[in-house]
Amino acid sequence: MRRFIVLRLILSFQALIFSCAFCGSVFATPAEEAQLEQLNKIEGELELQRDWAKYRWDKTNSECYQKYWVNSCLRDSRAQYRKEIDPISAQEVELHTVQRALRTSIKDQRDAAKIAERASAEKAAERKANQQEFDEKQKAAAARAADLEKRRQDAPKRAQENKAGTQLD
Repeated sequence: MRRFIVLRLILSFQALIFSCAFCGSVFATPAEEAQLEQLNKIEGELELQRDWAKYRWDKTNSECYQKYWVNSCLRDSRAQYRKEIDPISAQEVELHTVQRALRTSIKDQRDAAKIAERASAEKAAERKANQQEFDEKQKAAAARAADLEKRRQDAPKRAQENKAGTQLD
């Protein structure tokens, strides 16, 4: 039963890799994202298989310490573990290669969309309006700062005038 599941997983993974090999650079981001999601599920299944192999290895290792010929038992246990884990590792390497390629493709497509959006006339006009608004705010702030500085310079004179004008006898 377990071998059937592993075989089915291997075949579906290979079919997925085969279909990825013929994917063009057409903007099919939703399909690629769905494909990436499916690859993530396969990665989860491979991790589960790896975890179960590690569990069985740990269990046989602990049983080996109950035997007289410990080193021989540990060596056999390690060989069995490697026999189980090597195909999983090979699948993971292929899976990660395809995932990396898909992520790169998706990122490139998103970057191209952002560049196209920035190059649009509508966005250029919006940027120009934002720049003008910024410049106006800078000028207004500079005028306020100049006015404040002038008031500070005139403060002693105004204080003197106020003092002279409000003499109480």
